[in-house]
Amino acid sequence: MFKPIGLRVLIERVEEEAKTASGIIIPDNAKEKPLEGKVIAISKEVEEDENLPINVGDTVVFAKYAGTEITIDGKEYLVLNTDDILGKIE
Repeated sequence: MFKPIGLRVLIERVEEEAKTASGIIIPDNAKEKPLEGKVIAISKEVEEDENLPINVGDTVVFAKYAGTEITIDGKEYLVLNTDDILGKIE
């Protein structure tokens, strides 16, 4: 498994609904990438920093153009600096 280094976290994007409230189906090429995701892994520095309340399993919201996309075992993930995380969804 991938282990981030520095003040970084590994995020798996949460997929958005493919349908609007009125029932219109949105094609994949018209959808924007979601700005929220689930924390899959955190670096040792994030684990030890008491000022960063981020844990594996948290759902977070992040900046639109933040992070680096990577593919691990055919799945897409995002590596983010903790500064790019805007908040947690509880």
